[in-house]
Amino acid sequence: METFMEKEDKLQNILAGYNKVVVGFSGGIDSTLVLKEAADILGKKNVLAIVANSELFTDEEYNKAIALAQELDVQVNGIELDYLADENISNNTPQSWYYMKKMFYSALNKVAADFNADAVLDGMIMDDNTDFRPGLRARDEAKAVSVLQKADIYKTDVRKIAKKLGLNNWNKVASCSVSSRFPYYTKLDSKKIARVMDAEAYLRGLGFSTVRVRVHGTVARVEVPTDSFAGFMSLREKINNKLLKLGYEFVTLDLSGFESGRMNEVLSENTKKKVLVG
Repeated sequence: METFMEKEDKLQNILAGYNKVVVGFSGGIDSTLVLKEAADILGKKNVLAIVANSELFTDEEYNKAIALAQELDVQVNGIELDYLADENISNNTPQSWYYMKKMFYSALNKVAADFNADAVLDGMIMDDNTDFRPGLRARDEAKAVSVLQKADIYKTDVRKIAKKLGLNNWNKVASCSVSSRFPYYTKLDSKKIARVMDAEAYLRGLGFSTVRVRVHGTVARVEVPTDSFAGFMSLREKINNKLLKLGYEFVTLDLSGFESGRMNEVLSENTKKKVLVG
């Protein structure tokens, strides 16, 4: 079995095969590792980080990503993506993730052409192959490259390599499109999105760094890790009052605790297969 250092060597050898690259950069640890290694191997003038801003991700995440790329002293540009203008996305079907990533990679390919880049790189890792990731099909169609997957790198490897490199966000909590807070086939609009962002920002401000506010009509179902339950309940009245003021009629704590991708659990394996193969 390869060690994480051997996998890092493999990653560096893969990156050395390019001259210039564009990196789809979210500020998360996976894409940060790609950006750092690419800049070290190819030289900073040959690497361009692109951060996408949209209604489905917070301005805070966008600004932090821009600042992190600048901290790494890498060229970085922001782009605006109007996801909700596309009904394939705003209708929030299981296919919506595919259309989001299709828009994302299309934008990156245009930037890459202007930058004369050999490739568009992303931060997909091996763990993503075992999850419901319709975006992988959009990636393949756009011919973007997941160099971490090519190096057989998993999340545990990413964190070890990132810590070794001294990256400050080596243990950063993963973020995700706010569309994941709604059941499939819930029509999305800016008001619903803003309410979730406000609720989660409030909870993070109380110290719950890992939190999701899942919305079921007028019900806000809050997910935090189970070891945060005691702290949550000690603030339950305060939290309840705030979320009611935001417009929810009921506030609940999910007793199963936080789990990424919870809304995907209702999808049948047949539905997932159809979405993934197109």
